[in-house]
Amino acid sequence: MALLTKEVYTAKKWPYTSLQGISEQTLAVHFGLYEGYVKNTNLLNEQISELIASSGAKGADPKFAELQRRLGFEYSGMRLHEFYFDNLTPNGSGKPGSKLNAAIAASFGDFEKWKQEFFAIGGMRGVGWAILYQDPTNGWLTNAWVTLHQEDALVGFNPILVMDVWEHAFLLDYKPAERGKYIEAFYSNIDWNVVEARLK
Repeated sequence: MALLTKEVYTAKKWPYTSLQGISEQTLAVHFGLYEGYVKNTNLLNEQISELIASSGAKGADPKFAELQRRLGFEYSGMRLHEFYFDNLTPNGSGKPGSKLNAAIAASFGDFEKWKQEFFAIGGMRGVGWAILYQDPTNGWLTNAWVTLHQEDALVGFNPILVMDVWEHAFLLDYKPAERGKYIEAFYSNIDWNVVEARLK
């Protein structure tokens, strides 16, 4: 059986090295972690392709099954970090535009109610992600908590705003009990133009 080649992903680069309230040291560590997800996604795709070429796809094969399970974690970790870094810019980009404001008002009542809920989700105990999603079937926006990258995601929903609240995102700058300060720092760096452009 011939080996089918998979696309090789290249780690993205962002033009900023520090953000308001998020240090250069934290970003260097965080970018490195993201690059690890890209590397492991490529490695797993290669290993799965080689295994299929040599012995075929077999769900009962523990090696095949484990590689497939790990791929979901690595791939989703890669993508979520890209959403996260893409929706940030030093000192933010001002305020949400009229299209995003209208979508938030329709879904949450008003912007402050959305913000309060989003901050509350980000401040929950545990590690994970706070994500503002759009349901592509009706345009409705909803805030959600995602623990592990391959679990809890709202299937088919479009991520509009992604905030990493795993401890690596803030522990070099804030104490564990100061997650709220990190959330405020994250908020101050949001690129609202990018966020609004994600609306369908």
